[in-house]
Amino acid sequence: MGMPATRMWTRDEVLALPDDGQRYELVDGELLVSPSPRRTHQRAVRDLFLLLHHYVEFSKIGEVLFSPSDLDLRTGQLVQPDLFVVAQQSIEASMEWEHVGVPALVVEVLSPSTAGYDRIKKRRLYQRVGVPTYWIVDLDARLVEVWTPDSDRPVIVDGDLSWQPESQVEPLVIHLPEFFQKVWREG
Repeated sequence: MGMPATRMWTRDEVLALPDDGQRYELVDGELLVSPSPRRTHQRAVRDLFLLLHHYVEFSKIGEVLFSPSDLDLRTGQLVQPDLFVVAQQSIEASMEWEHVGVPALVVEVLSPSTAGYDRIKKRRLYQRVGVPTYWIVDLDARLVEVWTPDSDRPVIVDGDLSWQPESQVEPLVIHLPEFFQKVWREG
């Protein structure tokens, strides 16, 4: 008995799906569907956005955006990362999502329903298209996995998380114990 054929989706088909509160993404022809995230997830996204936004604006290196977004990554895919940093030259190129290109940083905050997608399917896509830095934020473990295009394993950070997209600017440093304490509203 053979395995049933898996349906291969296209970007246009995914974009035509109803706006029903689900997050629809397309990775290598596979439709990924996620429900709305939990409250702590949204707090983490908000707090990371504020930290990144201040840094990116001050450094004049681009802009920080969040999903829903429908990024294409120049591949015909459709991904909606929690946060991403678009380089200055990509901002000026076009206002359409499919023309944004490859972000300088992609951030996914894990949820129980998305951990497998974020750690495997989407990570492999981000590495394949050359996303320079990919952060997987694990709220429960209170750490960040840092991936680069050619890494076989992540760098696990639970102290100071540093990001320096351009050598002429000072790095952004996020003290993770303090960050997680704030997200979980402790103390």
